[in-house]
Amino acid sequence: MNLTGAVAVVTGGGTGIGRAVARSLAAAGAEVAVTYAHSAAEAKATAAEIGALAVPLNVGDETQVRAAAHRVLRELGRVDVLVNNAARTHAVEHADLDGLTDAMWHEILDVNVVGPYRCVRALAPALRAARGAVVNVSSISAYRAGGSSIAYGVSKAALLQLTRNLAAALAPEVRVNAVAPGTVDTRWQTSLHGESGFATRRAAEEPQIPLGRVATPEHVAQAVLGLLTMDDVTGETIIVDGGKHVRY
Repeated sequence: MNLTGAVAVVTGGGTGIGRAVARSLAAAGAEVAVTYAHSAAEAKATAAEIGALAVPLNVGDETQVRAAAHRVLRELGRVDVLVNNAARTHAVEHADLDGLTDAMWHEILDVNVVGPYRCVRALAPALRAARGAVVNVSSISAYRAGGSSIAYGVSKAALLQLTRNLAAALAPEVRVNAVAPGTVDTRWQTSLHGESGFATRRAAEEPQIPLGRVATPEHVAQAVLGLLTMDDVTGETIIVDGGKHVRY
């Protein structure tokens, strides 16, 4: 895929990994629509920086998904790329089974699994017409018993199976792949652990990483753009964690 002149939608594109992906797509020559549910100021700032369209969107709401899809198609004319990055979690210790409520489960699964499906479903005709590509942002928590909560890890594992199913369902017109980042230096981490807490975790983790560093959002964006340009790859996942997974 040649990204010059392509139109890309990045959900949760205002901060962190989403922002890095949006910036990288714009640098590659794509027109970008940055969606946001909560970080309105950051999303609008990102959009202004790269000349993108900022679109409010809660991927847990089917009506909003359809409206956002229609707006992007109306204003940008087509969609070649969808990056499903928007996600939700609740920090609950894995041993605290009662602390992880049914409401938390439903919210996490709705945003992290059904949300990407809603976005693909709404944009599937445009993606098929463009012979486009989808990249889902999963997590290393899909592979191991870690992460912010059991529900989060389960949702990210389900997203990988959704990736495989959609790769088959949308072939041959649309390719669907995923990235699974390990620890990434973003606001997501500091919101979960605090500045000092994340610094402590990072100092303990980096000696265990073969490449010796925690990933940046830009590292994940490199993997996303790589998958977008791999024209004969679909249904696959790239782990972005500096090789730490080989030592788990």
